[in-house]
Amino acid sequence: MSHQQPRRPEAVKYGDVFHVSGQLARTPIAPQDAATIQAAENMVLGEVPKGGVAATMQSAASWNERRGVVGHNDITDIVSDQGAAVSQTDVDGCRIITEAIGGQIVGRYGQPREVTRANPDVDPDACTIGEALEATAISAAYKPVDESDAAAIQAAEARAAGLGHVVPGGLGAEAKSAAEHNARIARDEGKTTLEDVLTDATEKLTGDKAVTREDAQGVIQAEISNTPDMAAHPGGVAAFMAAAARLNQQK
Repeated sequence: MSHQQPRRPEAVKYGDVFHVSGQLARTPIAPQDAATIQAAENMVLGEVPKGGVAATMQSAASWNERRGVVGHNDITDIVSDQGAAVSQTDVDGCRIITEAIGGQIVGRYGQPREVTRANPDVDPDACTIGEALEATAISAAYKPVDESDAAAIQAAEARAAGLGHVVPGGLGAEAKSAAEHNARIARDEGKTTLEDVLTDATEKLTGDKAVTREDAQGVIQAEISNTPDMAAHPGGVAAFMAAAARLNQQK
């Protein structure tokens, strides 16, 4: 008597939803792939467009996770090694947005050039400290806040406000309190996460500014000075500040 092998759940692959080829087309979309492109959209565009690339990937990744094809913390090798990118160019008063995974274009569309900032003095084309913090809230959403995160957030907030010290009762103080709270709790389930602290960071900051190389260096130093191995967290505050500074230098 023969026993039929159970069918493996079908995964939603990149080739099912985007016009891509090669290995990428055959690769299932993973949750951290979606988080990576979400963070990139938020940093460059200042928002995550409804029905856009990140939203599509999130839906596909959720489908794959529910069927056990991928784990919640999975990221594909292509995204991990080659990255996800969002760029924009101006054409006759319209901004053309291009999104790519592993060097292959997964989305290109136009939007009217209309940008609203909480601080009108900030260059509308620049990535700000607030946006870098909000991108971290997406990329490292479930990471419990620790002392290195709090130090990095405090440094970022001080630079955004143009001060040489921690802002009393501000975002950095909230992060510091969260880190102290988390240190007293054994289980991660009850800990405060970066998502809890950094969501809507731009609105919580008393000031904001375009990220410079000096800003990034200051935040990186603050973060690594509070880690045992003197290394920045992948996808953390320092990483996104560095990425924002690089983007601003290219503009």
